[in-house]
Amino acid sequence: MKTDTQLQQDVLAELQWEPSVNAAKIGVKVVDGIVTLAGHVDRHAEKRSAEHAAQRVYGVKALATDIDVSLPGSSKRTDGDIARSVENALQWTTFLPKDSVKVTVEAGWVTLSGPLNWEYQRQSAASAVRYLLSVTGVSDQLVIKPKVAASAVKTDIEAAPKRHAHADAQKISVEVRGADVTLTGKLPTWAERDMARNAAWGTPGVCNVIDNITVGS
Repeated sequence: MKTDTQLQQDVLAELQWEPSVNAAKIGVKVVDGIVTLAGHVDRHAEKRSAEHAAQRVYGVKALATDIDVSLPGSSKRTDGDIARSVENALQWTTFLPKDSVKVTVEAGWVTLSGPLNWEYQRQSAASAVRYLLSVTGVSDQLVIKPKVAASAVKTDIEAAPKRHAHADAQKISVEVRGADVTLTGKLPTWAERDMARNAAWGTPGVCNVIDNITVGS
């Protein structure tokens, strides 16, 4: 098992290796395997890239982010400009039901709300606007409308992670209550944990996934 010092050095090295991140602007603190990133960046995309880089490092138990997004003065736009850009981006996301996503912008922060049928639609809507110019953050208040009883597809949810992930996915258990799914167990990597969670979200009728999967050897 890595010490906190080793983990800090590995995260710093991963940030320096990631070309979309200016590692000089980001500090790393590690306590008991929990990594905290702090600093200032120019774009929300860079903040997300830093988070993803840290999560790729083996041994990271959890990640806290205290990175501020400070847009350069020449890049700032009004909330009206941002709202129009968001609406245009969502229109190009053709698999979203027409007028299903409502947009609110305040001080560059975008809030998306409304009902959708699938989790992939919710993720795509947020991804479509997260990196637009002058967007400092996105609040995702989109909700998934249940289409079928999740209990009817419990077998499918349990089988999907076992097809996609490590053999240890056999240890994942699935509990279904109404349209809520709880995943428990242990996997060796963050990537396999993400695959298990995405498999649950990819099941029709699932409105909420509670991820209690731990990561570690």
